[in-house]
Amino acid sequence: MARQAVREQQGITLRGSAEIVAEFFSYGINSILYQRGIYPPETFTRVQKYGLTLLVTTDPELKNYLNNVVEQMKEWLCKCLVQRLVVVISSIENNEVLERWQFDIECDKTAKDETVPREKSQKAIQDEIRSVIRQITATVTFLPLLETACAFDLLIYTDKDMAVPEKWEESGPQFIANSEEVRLRSFTTTIHKVNSMVLFRT
Repeated sequence: MARQAVREQQGITLRGSAEIVAEFFSYGINSILYQRGIYPPETFTRVQKYGLTLLVTTDPELKNYLNNVVEQMKEWLCKCLVQRLVVVISSIENNEVLERWQFDIECDKTAKDETVPREKSQKAIQDEIRSVIRQITATVTFLPLLETACAFDLLIYTDKDMAVPEKWEESGPQFIANSEEVRLRSFTTTIHKVNSMVLFRT
């Protein structure tokens, strides 16, 4: 217990904040892929996180892909270079975009020059993240059924002058015509704030 109490008091640094947000994206993307049936349910396993039982993929290829994305996100979040992450779900049959799960990221760039950690407990941040993940899970009650086999894409919006890493490519925004939008909760580490929404075809 003593060790945990010490960690709580250390506060939030830019790197620590980047790790929290990148980890949220890892679990959030897994939750979306499971809830929307993009991969078979038997390819997911249960884990405990944020005081919830979450499902994460056991598919080696997908796991590797998501790990690479999360590591790259961590680096960009540390440098305050990333503005948005979007999970795009589209029909395999005709490439029509059916859903856009959009996570807008605000970064307080003054944190780059700070030497003293920000004051916010891990527990308070985890409570906020738990609310967002719960909402992602609850959205299946109102989102239209995906009646066709679907695939997903990840779009990451970064500062314009940033070099694109190898194996990544530039992409269009993949918007949805005649879409409805539902805003989800946001969470903040005091350095990064993440606002979430889902847009879907009506």
